[in-house]
Amino acid sequence: MQTAIPAQKAARPRADALRNRERIATAAREMFVEFGPEVPIDEIARRAGVGNATVYRNFPDREALVREVVCSVMDRTSEAAERALAETGDAFAALERFVHVSADERISALCPMMSSTFDQNHPDLEAARKRIEEFTAEIMERAMAAGQLRTDVGVGDVMVVVSQLSRPPAGTACMNIDRFVHRHLQLFLDGLRAPAHSELPGKAATMEDLRRS
Repeated sequence: MQTAIPAQKAARPRADALRNRERIATAAREMFVEFGPEVPIDEIARRAGVGNATVYRNFPDREALVREVVCSVMDRTSEAAERALAETGDAFAALERFVHVSADERISALCPMMSSTFDQNHPDLEAARKRIEEFTAEIMERAMAAGQLRTDVGVGDVMVVVSQLSRPPAGTACMNIDRFVHRHLQLFLDGLRAPAHSELPGKAATMEDLRRS
């Protein structure tokens, strides 16, 4: 009679390994925002306080690192909105949280990387994109149903404005416009409130509209 060999459990990553991965992703996000996606890996490693080998152990190539950064930013923004909705039950407050956290995460600086530097159809990226789009749509639908949000806007409208208003003008350092960004985003959010005081030209923008443009 053969003795069954117990299946080995997959080893869980050590806490220090997880911290290293998080430090690398954080440093990469900061440097991608400041210098663009082609910043040298050794500079990212230096800012993260790890060696190059540690970076490549976690991310085999630049594409994997960029993808991790973009996905983590999208996840954090949607999680912030989800927490706001759970804590207050107020859909418009959740939308406000989403918009302001998106600006803090420098999502506008990362948007170009989503379309130019790597496979847009990677499963991780598609999953993160789907989560953020579906949850934003849910928040907006609930805010409309509650009479808080004007009904002639779509998810695409919100994404365009967040990207445009949180992007520094030409010749302006990204980190120097923080004092203006949230002020201007709040003006935009106030313009989203129902009842609408003007008629918008065109039709509400969807994410599919943005992908086709």
